Amino acid sequence: MREAVMPTFYDPGADAGEASEALRGLAHATQEIQRPQDMYSVLGDLLSGVRSLRQVLDQLATAHASNRALAFDDCGDHASGSADALAAADELHQAATLIDQAEDRLNAGMSAAGRIAWHSDPASEQVSVRRWISVVLLQDSEADEVLDMIDRDGPDAAMEHLKNWDYGEETTSAALEDGHVYDLPPAGMLDREVRDGDYQMTYSHSFGHVGLYRLHTIEPGDVLDDEPTRRPAIAHAEPLKAVPDGSWFEHPRAAGTKQSRGLGL
Repeated sequence: MREAVMPTFYDPGADAGEASEALRGLAHATQEIQRPQDMYSVLGDLLSGVRSLRQVLDQLATAHASNRALAFDDCGDHASGSADALAAADELHQAATLIDQAEDRLNAGMSAAGRIAWHSDPASEQVSVRRWISVVLLQDSEADEVLDMIDRDGPDAAMEHLKNWDYGEETTSAALEDGHVYDLPPAGMLDREVRDGDYQMTYSHSFGHVGLYRLHTIEPGDVLDDEPTRRPAIAHAEPLKAVPDGSWFEHPRAAGTKQSRGLGL
């Protein structure tokens, strides 16, 4: 058994390494959950860790800015080193802000988990399930307008804009027919996600795509017995391509149903 290592509370390098190893162990341990009732306490510890991570990022940002008088680049140029120190501080502050969003979502997830009473035997009757369906997926030049809107007006405005692509039952039917149904909205490692009720927007400036997904309730009689669709990573899943008329971008298998979606705005 691996010997437990206590935090030093004074050596950031050692404590950061220990935290990294602990998270690697947790990632391995949660690949298969044998006791669902243990998950609530795990979420509680993770929430505490996320709050500490936010504090660490802010403190590292402050340290980069306050110590920039000591910063040089590899060639001994202080101006360049100082500029990079300020750039690092700014990025770290922004990362801390995103951690705030993650904390909110984790806190909401933990609240929902706390309302679950886990039984040892599965339910004998079918129940309705909720799955995410794809409303619209844009890439490259088609996504630029929405990505610019995110930068200019914020993600909430962009999400309201994308909701214009949701035609209710028509959009739902097309997504179900094409298999664009997911346990969780597709997302890549560099994607950002914004939630608004039953909608979630996923976007990436780096990869130039933006997608909108909506929660859909599947009634008991329509629930399939096969394995549900797992959460693919957009940046590493099947490539996106342009529909021949160039009006919007989507997964290749969805191109054939574009007209039925009524997405020409």
